[in-house]
Amino acid sequence: MSIIKVKDKTFKTFIPEEEIQRRVKAVAEKLNRDMAGKNPLFLAVLNGSFIFAADLMRYITIPCEISFVKLASYQGTTSTGKVKEVVGINEDLAGRTVVIVEDIVDTGHTMKHMLDSLNTRHPESLHICTLLVKPDKLEVDLNIEYPAMEIPNGFIVGYGLDYDQQGRNLRDIYTIVE
Repeated sequence: MSIIKVKDKTFKTFIPEEEIQRRVKAVAEKLNRDMAGKNPLFLAVLNGSFIFAADLMRYITIPCEISFVKLASYQGTTSTGKVKEVVGINEDLAGRTVVIVEDIVDTGHTMKHMLDSLNTRHPESLHICTLLVKPDKLEVDLNIEYPAMEIPNGFIVGYGLDYDQQGRNLRDIYTIVE
């Protein structure tokens, strides 16, 4: 276990890179089985999911497409509760199987906003794939079909997740040391 400092906060190793990769591969294998023959559109939510999405796509063996959307609801270490769409979707989603690729689902409000927005584009189906989910923090009823890992409440950084835009490049996931 290592201790690191990001800006003014101290973090310790929470999930090592090897475990992350094992879980990403497992969720990709489930997607490969469930999405066979569907040519899904993977819709990765920036900025946090870019590393997860890249690693996930390396394990996806079925025909598929990927695109990106950028939503913002975090400031520092807390969610602002307000979601603003920064970069929209250019693809036609009508009749498509869409898999949202997210870094973390905690309260679920960002995901609910995204599902509501995407449903107006008439996809055949919408599926949620997330690296991390905090079940104890969920405030919205969501069908998260493809979670790589469930974690307890607590602020984390690394593997795409940031603290004030820092730490996304870390290979492991770290948790804050109080």
